[in-house]
Amino acid sequence: MIYLKTDEEIELMRENNVLVSETLAEVGRHIRPGVTTKRLDEIAEDFIRSHGAVPAFLGYQGFPASLCISVNEEVVHGIPSSRRVLEEGDIVSVDCGTFLKGFVGDSAYTFAVGEVAPEARRLMEVTKEALYKGTAQARAGNRVGDVSAAVQEHAERHGYGVVRELEGHGCGRKMHEDPGVPNYGARGRGPLLKEGMVICIEPMITMGNKAVVFERDGWTVRTRDRKPAAHYEFAVAIRKNGPDVLTDFSMIEKAINE
Repeated sequence: MIYLKTDEEIELMRENNVLVSETLAEVGRHIRPGVTTKRLDEIAEDFIRSHGAVPAFLGYQGFPASLCISVNEEVVHGIPSSRRVLEEGDIVSVDCGTFLKGFVGDSAYTFAVGEVAPEARRLMEVTKEALYKGTAQARAGNRVGDVSAAVQEHAERHGYGVVRELEGHGCGRKMHEDPGVPNYGARGRGPLLKEGMVICIEPMITMGNKAVVFERDGWTVRTRDRKPAAHYEFAVAIRKNGPDVLTDFSMIEKAINE
């Protein structure tokens, strides 16, 4: 079932998603060679709780951490570990969620660790561009397929793979609500976007083949060919006059450029 939110509920979701953006900015300040993914998770949990919220991922369907941290060929759902040390040239997708005042915030950003290869940097740029292309279609009267097709077309135009097994989703009082928001599809297809819906658009784009493998830990998803992947995510409210992005990447980008 698709739940439409009131203006007041959307503002509560904005508060959550701004906190997620602030958390990702704080994590981004600490991303450097030599840091463990476990340490980044600890920083995020402390930051979220210090702002009166609860990490939405921690314990969700048994997930053991506050962040999903996915490095290089890991697409999503990587489990933070004291044994995973970031190295110069890695790219790292950090997915974060909060629960505050009855609603959830959810966003992801891919960070560079030091200087990364030009082809990795380009993958990150195109994936973020695909997110913006999809978001531009998130307006009342369009369909989910308009969002999906915009993401797919942009990624594939640049020769990248679009993961099929994972998708974006509705968001609200629960982490995952209807409708599902795939990163591939046909324009004019899928559920109708209505004012008051809130969806998470999250391109998961691979440098090589789109095929993925689900690891034995039950969570981590990686590319089958072990080429890098990038992942960005917005929470977007559907408005009559266009998309209302509840996530704020500007504070993340300011933090990593300080």
